[in-house]
Amino acid sequence: MDGLVREWAMLVKTSLQHQLTARPWWMQLLFAFSIFMTFVYLPWDVLIKPLEEDQEVWFGLLFTGWFAKLGGLLHWLVYGAATFGYLKMKSWMYPWSVIYLLQIALGMLVWSLTGERGGGMAGSFFIASLFLLIAYLSWRERGRFGG
Repeated sequence: MDGLVREWAMLVKTSLQHQLTARPWWMQLLFAFSIFMTFVYLPWDVLIKPLEEDQEVWFGLLFTGWFAKLGGLLHWLVYGAATFGYLKMKSWMYPWSVIYLLQIALGMLVWSLTGERGGGMAGSFFIASLFLLIAYLSWRERGRFGG
């Protein structure tokens, strides 16, 4: 039994080491964010948050009520897929992560320029540029995805 426990501990250690070295630090942050969104925030957002308080943003447009709940379900699917894709470094993750990051960049630009809570011209270009940079970095690391 002691050997079995040691073998299991070694397997966990090896798997954890692999996960910590499978992707660059910034991609680890995307992976961690996807895990948080999948298992903490979105279950609360979709299942617990009152309908009258719910808001979701897609392509820079704010949705409320039932449309927000539907958007939350879609976000849950997206982040669930991202969690699995980053965990296994699946080949399909490469194009879809870049496309989604570009969509976020566009959404941040639209939101910041048109939304009441937007940051104006300078803020919108700054935030959009950050997501464009992350999209570029993801595109550059496409060779890591092959699982």
